[in-house]
Amino acid sequence: MRAIPPEFTAHPSPRRFCRTPQKQQLQDMSSNSTVNTHLLSHSPLSVTTSLTDSMPPHEGLVHPKEYDIKDSNVELIGSDLDHRVKYNSAATEPAWNNGSIGQEPGLFVWRIENFEVIPWPKERTGEFYNGDSYIVLHSYKVGDKLGHDIFFWLGSKTTQDEAGTAAYKTVELDEFLHGTATQHREIEQEPSEEFLGLFRHISIRSGGVRSGFHHVEPEAPKDILTLLRVFKHPSVGRSIIVHEVEPTWESLDENDVFVLDKGDKIWVWQGKNCSPMEKAKAAQVVNDMTLAKHIDVEVLSQLESRSRVIVDLLGGKEADPSTFQAPRPGRFAKRTDDGGDVRSRKLFRLSDSSGTLTFDLVKDGQRVSKSDLVGNDIFLYDVGSRLWVWQGSEASQREKALWLKVAQHYVRQLQNQLPEAHYIPIAKVVEGYESPAFMRAIEA
Repeated sequence: MRAIPPEFTAHPSPRRFCRTPQKQQLQDMSSNSTVNTHLLSHSPLSVTTSLTDSMPPHEGLVHPKEYDIKDSNVELIGSDLDHRVKYNSAATEPAWNNGSIGQEPGLFVWRIENFEVIPWPKERTGEFYNGDSYIVLHSYKVGDKLGHDIFFWLGSKTTQDEAGTAAYKTVELDEFLHGTATQHREIEQEPSEEFLGLFRHISIRSGGVRSGFHHVEPEAPKDILTLLRVFKHPSVGRSIIVHEVEPTWESLDENDVFVLDKGDKIWVWQGKNCSPMEKAKAAQVVNDMTLAKHIDVEVLSQLESRSRVIVDLLGGKEADPSTFQAPRPGRFAKRTDDGGDVRSRKLFRLSDSSGTLTFDLVKDGQRVSKSDLVGNDIFLYDVGSRLWVWQGSEASQREKALWLKVAQHYVRQLQNQLPEAHYIPIAKVVEGYESPAFMRAIEA
C-alpha cells in the first residue's frame, strides 16, 4: 500500500468580496479537522486536502522522483517516505550526539545519504552538490545561551527522498535543541543572505549521492572538462559563488572569472570586467584544487591574445565572438539590490482558540511590531523577499504541526500573481529565541 499525498482541488467561489477576504478550507493532516483560511489571491478559491494512512516501507522502489521545489515538504509527513525515514532512524540520531551539537557554538554541516545524516568534511564546508540535500546548523552565543539556525538546503536536482529526509531531520534536530532553533528552507536557486553569510564562498558542483532505496545504474564516463564560474552574488555583500557550468565557450562571460580543469592542467580565464574579489576567490579555488593533485596552472586575462586557447579548448575554434555574455546559473542573475520586495507586507494569524483552526489576515501594508504577536498563536509575516513564521511559546500542538503546510499553501496562492513565488525563502522562529534577522524584519 502506498500513501496518497494531499491533493488540492480548486473551484471558483460563487461570489466575490471587494473588501472582506474569502475563507478557504484546508484539511488538518493529523486530525482531519477543518482549517478556515483567508485566500489572498485575486481569484477566490475553495481548497480541500485529504490524506490516507500508509503502511510500513516496502522494497523495490526503482524510479526516484526528482524533487519539485513547488511541492510542499510537509506533505511528505505521514507519507510512505515518512515511514521509511522513521524505519531507518535509530532511537537516537548519532549525528546529533557527537558531544558538540547544542553544547558549543560553531558551524556544522551534514549531507543526506541513503536516508542517513552523514557529517560533511570540515575542509569541504561551503561546497554543495546540486543532486543532494544538506542540513546546516549554525550555533552562536546569545549572552549565556546558545542560539541556533538550522538550514535544510535543497539542490536543484535532489530527489524527493532526499528533500523529504532533510526536512524531517531538520524538525528532529530542532527537537534535539529543545525547539528553540530558527528553521530555514534554502534552495540552490535562491539562497538567503543569512545562509550565504555563513561561508567564505559557496561552491555548487554537479552530481551527488543517490538514495539507497532505488537501483543505481552505472554512470557514464564524465567529460574530462570541468568549468567553474566564479562571481559575486548580485545582492549579498561580499558573498562569492562558485558554480559549475556547461564546459563550453558559450558559458563564458566577460564580467566573471572561470576555472577550467582539463585534467592535466588548470586554466583560469579572467573576464575583462571581472572584479578583484572574483580574481582572489578564483585563486583560492585553484589552490584548493591543486592540493590534491600537483598540476600546472595558467592564468589568462580575456584581453591577452593567448586567452583564445581556452575558448578553443571549450569547443570555440570556429567561433569569433566580439563579446562574451552568458546568463548566470539559476536565478542569480535575477536578484536585485532591493531583494525583489515588491509586495506590501502582510501579517497573518494561525489560531485554533475558537475551536476551529483559522488563518486570518491581521495587517496589510501597515507597520508590524513585536506587540502584534500573541504568544498563544502562530503568525506568518510576508515581507516580500521572505516569509517569516513566528511561533508563540503557548501555541497549540495543532498550530505547531501545521505552520509549514500553511506557509507552503500560502506560497501556492501567491503563484497566481507571482509565478516564481515557490523560490521565496521560508524561516520559522520561536518566541523568546528570535533571530537577529527576524528582529530586523520586524523593526524595518
